[in-house]
Amino acid sequence: MKTHRQGLAANWRSFLHLAAFFLGLTLGAQAAQAAPTGTGAYEAALPAELATAKDMCALLPCQDVFPGAKSFSERLGSPPYVKALGEADKLLGYVMLSTDITDTPAYSGKPVVTLIGMDLTGHFVGIKVLKHSEPILLLGIPESALLKFNDQYLGKSVADKIEVGQTRPDENVLGVDAISGATVTVIAQNQVLMASGQAVAKQVGILAPTVRDPARYAQTERRFDWAQLVKLGAVQRLRVSPEQVGLPRGPEPFVELWFGDLNHPAIGASLMGASNWANLRSRMKESEHAFFIIRTAGIESFKGSGFVRGGIYDRVQVKQGADSFTFRDLDYLNLYGLEAAGAPEFNESAIFIIRSKAFSAAYPWQLALLGNRVDRATGARSFANFDSKYWLAAELLEGGRPVVVEADAPWVRVWKTRAVEIGLFIALLLGVTVVYALREKLTRLSTHKNKWPVNAFKYTAWGLSIVFVGFGAMAQPSITQVLTWFHSLLFQWTWSLFLSDPFIFVFWIFIIVTVFLFGRGLFCGWMCPFGSLSEAIYKVGEKIGLKRFQGHLPHAWHHRLKWLKYAIFFGLLVISMFSMGLAEKLAEVEPFKTTFLVGITNRAWPYGLFVATLLGLSLFIERPYCKYICPLGAALAMPSTFRWFGLKRKQDCNSCKACAVGCGSLAIDAAGRIDHRECLHCLDCMILYTDTKGCPPLAKERKRRERDGLLITPIGRDGYFIPIQPIQPNAMSEKVALGPDPRMPTDPVAPAHKADAQGLKWIWAELFDHLWPWHKDSWKSQKALQIAGFSLALAATLAWVLAGSGRLSQSAIIAWWFGWSVYEVLIRLAGKRYVKDGPWWQGHYRRASVMDMLSYVGFKNLLIGAALFLALKASGLMLA
Repeated sequence: MKTHRQGLAANWRSFLHLAAFFLGLTLGAQAAQAAPTGTGAYEAALPAELATAKDMCALLPCQDVFPGAKSFSERLGSPPYVKALGEADKLLGYVMLSTDITDTPAYSGKPVVTLIGMDLTGHFVGIKVLKHSEPILLLGIPESALLKFNDQYLGKSVADKIEVGQTRPDENVLGVDAISGATVTVIAQNQVLMASGQAVAKQVGILAPTVRDPARYAQTERRFDWAQLVKLGAVQRLRVSPEQVGLPRGPEPFVELWFGDLNHPAIGASLMGASNWANLRSRMKESEHAFFIIRTAGIESFKGSGFVRGGIYDRVQVKQGADSFTFRDLDYLNLYGLEAAGAPEFNESAIFIIRSKAFSAAYPWQLALLGNRVDRATGARSFANFDSKYWLAAELLEGGRPVVVEADAPWVRVWKTRAVEIGLFIALLLGVTVVYALREKLTRLSTHKNKWPVNAFKYTAWGLSIVFVGFGAMAQPSITQVLTWFHSLLFQWTWSLFLSDPFIFVFWIFIIVTVFLFGRGLFCGWMCPFGSLSEAIYKVGEKIGLKRFQGHLPHAWHHRLKWLKYAIFFGLLVISMFSMGLAEKLAEVEPFKTTFLVGITNRAWPYGLFVATLLGLSLFIERPYCKYICPLGAALAMPSTFRWFGLKRKQDCNSCKACAVGCGSLAIDAAGRIDHRECLHCLDCMILYTDTKGCPPLAKERKRRERDGLLITPIGRDGYFIPIQPIQPNAMSEKVALGPDPRMPTDPVAPAHKADAQGLKWIWAELFDHLWPWHKDSWKSQKALQIAGFSLALAATLAWVLAGSGRLSQSAIIAWWFGWSVYEVLIRLAGKRYVKDGPWWQGHYRRASVMDMLSYVGFKNLLIGAALFLALKASGLMLA
């Protein structure tokens, strides 16, 4: 009883320490956020009426971006801008809001809302970031860095060709310096500043307007019904659901619009009838263009409830390239009906006329519906732009569609501008993978006294990881990326988000592949910049005379503390389901940003002290952060349970302690088994595996052969001397022979229902095993647990049905799924306590530890949950 109470007390102490740790991180993160940062624009609240207010400068600090102005006009033009006026209303220049013109997303997937001032010659005179959602500018890089980046544009012209990177005079390119670690953000900001400035400059005459060749329509007498027009792409749909604008989900969309070209004779006559279309053309000039909009569902008016005669229709715009076109009352005509067979009923309609010569129907354009989105959690309103692309089919244009070269997406530009470095990085990762795959050849060339055949490659990988990957490319993977991947897999996968940082993207491909091939150790032990720095410091300490002070924590403490990193990982994962922002703040438990991305000297002292403490401990304890704190290591350790290829063991390892004594990561237990979740792949045990002088069983056999005058043969794959003649009974002791098999992490298991299963029977057995956690034998001893499980399974199924009907949120589904997963772990431990070891198509089963089962159930249910979420999303049933 006393031991039990002591165990409970130890558990409570660990829990309290963890709680205090997270509380400290939270307070530190809040203090960092509260500290002056230069702009304070992270998720700043903007006026709710900003998107539609005529007097924009009454709501925004326009004086900050045009200091010499005495007053500002109301919004003018399309896209909107305001005039900056001096004494006697003298025109000095223009002020624009970036989101009035472009909603180019930054790394966070949201635009950086920027106020921009431009003089009469098209030169930038002021730039102010009003709001951004970039987490790296919250806790990593200070917002002042973005301010300094924007300052580089002051005095430069919108007519200049400005790019992030080096100046290239031969190409007339002006370069601006990037923000280290925020390349995607600044490339997006460059596009925002240039697109906004050029759009207004063209409108007010500073720059020549874009000239597009007018459309030449292919002549045809064919008439189309509605279904044919839809198939041809001649009519397009723009549908906005209530949840997209922060409203409760309902059976009807927020608005559903259909729109299309009316200038093409065949399309216009098909939609309106020949006489009505001829009448429309008679009312238009040759250079003018007509298109129609109808509302077929929803309660939102695309015309806008605030429209008055002489005003503009502020809910709809047409965008073509950098040009935007809005519509006044004089640009509106009534559309009384559609004559195309099968056309839907509608409750609102309009014909709008584009009168600008810059527009051409031969080129792609977009219909944009403008409005506000309400955050259901906070009630905050933000600018929203919903659009749908339109481009006449090639067969409707004489000569087909023109060639259109669109600006590269920000992530594409990053890949292009850093192609050489990315290529070198890929080569490094491939080289490390190949070297590690050939590890057995290297370890056979090494001995416990000469490890350089292995260490030469390993130390080179450390050096490159620290210098090139960490401080150079700043490509330190982080737990925040795991959380982002987790959320994206469940809710909305966006390739551009992951492609926007090429080094991290490539690194994660390497990590995922190698974790399932070899376990976490190749990344954590060889290529993690911080891990490499930590162990390099330990090695340096050894060389400068600190070896006598170096050592490990007592095994009892080690085996308690190693679970801390898993607790931190699961804590961050759970917190992220409720607040990704809070999880990002708590992820400061990682020292990576401070070490590589920002620098100790550029952060508040608690962050620097944390890093200095970890690196200082690394002088005396090998990789303390990696072993006990790293949530990224914990996240990678779980799939390492199912690595295909482990490190080699032999039967004698269950009694010989040589490898365990020398294991820096303390990953070898008393039975000689390797815990691949903890192993960092230093390969010292693999060197001993074939070392005839270092491995005690081999040394003993070598001495016997030398004494008896027998041939010293090479070491076989099983770790023993290759016999060349019939041998006597195995010399190993009965205790060793009958002891645990160190080649398996746990004792082997043979599930009876899978014996001799082949073909379809094997596939069915596999599916049954993964989807049905109950076991018939458990009914005899744990009926209550079994019944509770069926009840929970029915409840979880009901939860999915409710989600499908739109009556349960994603958070509730995750809570149910998490509860079910916890139960599944318990029920499998009670009846099906085994997991597969090695490649999935093989049949090597072993007894599952609690961590084995947590890893298996967690990973399996993540994939099943993602598949169910995607299915519900695809069917349009999942509540946002």
